[in-house]
Amino acid sequence: MSVYEKLKSLDITLAAPAAPVAAYVMHVQTGNLVFISGHIAKKADGNPWVGQLGKNISTEEGQQAARAIAIDLIGTLQDACGGDLTRVKRIVKVMSLVNSTPDYTDQHLVTNGCSELLGEVFGAAGKHARSAFGVAQIPRGACVEIEMIAEIA
Repeated sequence: MSVYEKLKSLDITLAAPAAPVAAYVMHVQTGNLVFISGHIAKKADGNPWVGQLGKNISTEEGQQAARAIAIDLIGTLQDACGGDLTRVKRIVKVMSLVNSTPDYTDQHLVTNGCSELLGEVFGAAGKHARSAFGVAQIPRGACVEIEMIAEIA
């Protein structure tokens, strides 16, 4: 099944990448690697998914937020590929920042929301190296921020 057939089967529609809100660009390519800037969790209305894991956001909600970020990351990756996701050879690495209380230790489970969707969409090419960190705060109060590195043809 192609990446586009998989997206359709999952009822996922990719949006155009959001414009940067500070002094950076959404993606940079060097050689065959594409570095995608951190994307924050947003709700369906486009507003940040605000909260802190271990305080007022559950692990399950954090996973949903991370999955939503994965969809946005794929949209930005599509833009970086000139509109053609079939150029993606591999998702290389994901780094996840989870807005969490000092005693919350399930950042890795939150990040699974992103990692699992990337695996579903890209198959074996979606399996990636990963880091997940707990942080004291994320811009705009978002509960999760994730960045990604991909290899393209």
